[in-house]
Amino acid sequence: MKKVLVTGGVGFIGTNLINQLLKNGINVVSIDDYSTGNKLNEVKGVKYLNHDIEDIFSIKEKNFDLCFHLAAQSRVQPSFINPQESVRVNVMGTTKVMEWAKINDVKVVYAGSSSKHHDPSDSPYAMTKFLGEEICKLYKKSFSVNVEICRFYNVYGPGENVDEKFGNVIGIWSAKIKKNQPIPIVGDGKQKRDFIHVYDLVDGLIKIGFSEKSHKDAWELGTGINYSVNDLYNIFKKKFNVDSVNIPDQPGNYRKTLRVNDDTLKILKWNPKDRLKNHIDNLKL
Repeated sequence: MKKVLVTGGVGFIGTNLINQLLKNGINVVSIDDYSTGNKLNEVKGVKYLNHDIEDIFSIKEKNFDLCFHLAAQSRVQPSFINPQESVRVNVMGTTKVMEWAKINDVKVVYAGSSSKHHDPSDSPYAMTKFLGEEICKLYKKSFSVNVEICRFYNVYGPGENVDEKFGNVIGIWSAKIKKNQPIPIVGDGKQKRDFIHVYDLVDGLIKIGFSEKSHKDAWELGTGINYSVNDLYNIFKKKFNVDSVNIPDQPGNYRKTLRVNDDTLKILKWNPKDRLKNHIDNLKL
């Protein structure tokens, strides 16, 4: 039986990944500091360790085959409030994970960001996720660590954070609707995003993790379809009959994200689907 470590295992993506790994008969251990993850996400059959990512060497278990490194400070706007924490978690934490993987001879799948395709200095989040990639490449080239980088686009789906601080746009809007408040549209709403359903993301992660194939740069995990924020609002309005309010543009708010290549589809036979409207139509708030 394969043995896998998931960092950030009680977060939104980590929980969905763990559920699928269990279905596949994988032995799973999670490490998470529960700062944004939820204890209610814990599932039977998994060993959960409440540790900061920098304490990865406190793990006593051995003989891991694979590590999915998802633990991160993972939102743009909070990174402006505490940039030092973004550096600590996303850079120093990733360095600790790579050093642990080197010593224990464990393959790592790193959760990178599509912000790599823009100027990393646009936000502490973008810069620190970019530096995380560079650390992975350093350990791959200089220390022969088996590491694969994935770049996530805008992930949504079951278990997403319905939260105004740590949620994505769907989570933020869902939180506003629950409070009977208008939903905020940042800037002109014409900025476009590639939204990827967490089920498809997890499928991609597992294909990458258990494949012998290696990418010279990074695997892109987006649908290859993007919607403007105004398009997204129209879907929400039809479902919830909710009003909107425009708020000033924010730093780090890119005009466009869209998957840059089809390598994951062509090489690993990954087949993501556009599930966005169906997901919103089935939201229960």
